[in-house]
Amino acid sequence: MKITLKSTGKRYNYEWIFRNLNSTFESNTSYAILGPNGSGKSTLLQVIAGNIVPSAGEIIYSLNEKNIETEIFFKYISIATPYLELPEEMILEELLQFHSGFKKFNQNLAINNIIQLSGFEKYASRQIKHFSSGMKQRAKLMLAIFSDTPVLLLDEPTTNLDEQGVKWWKDLMQQYSKNRLIIIASNIEREYEMCHKKIIIADYK
Repeated sequence: MKITLKSTGKRYNYEWIFRNLNSTFESNTSYAILGPNGSGKSTLLQVIAGNIVPSAGEIIYSLNEKNIETEIFFKYISIATPYLELPEEMILEELLQFHSGFKKFNQNLAINNIIQLSGFEKYASRQIKHFSSGMKQRAKLMLAIFSDTPVLLLDEPTTNLDEQGVKWWKDLMQQYSKNRLIIIASNIEREYEMCHKKIIIADYK
């Protein structure tokens, strides 16, 4: 998988969030988008995901040298962000079943295996609305990391996670990141220390 940004920029009214960004993201490599809160990291991540249309330039998605239309790129990505909402009326098992209808799980993992690997054995039948903020973040990361997609996008992945949760996330990333294109938007070193390349968004203002 390859994502190419050519002179890409995004602005709201007259304010540029970023502009003139030329970069290529490729499989088997992890990238960090760095900057303080409010700098535009999340906006850039959403532009890369195809969820926000850029104001300038273009984005080219390709797999095995064949271009992918922006409208169907969502099939190739999994994403976890603090602002992503989960269907709170569902119990955890239903959420996983629902998600598997759109994207199959990595290594053909069964739902009970994913629940066990995520430490949710006691909560499989609990509604999401009764999860703590840390448990909801685990659930978001679980869905993204275990999805069998070539691209993994994470925005501030350790938000609301305690020390044990951070270790759980790092262990999963080590095990399930092979051959994927990974982009992490962050301003916390523990979240991007494993990344191979870094983009400082302030360089594109």
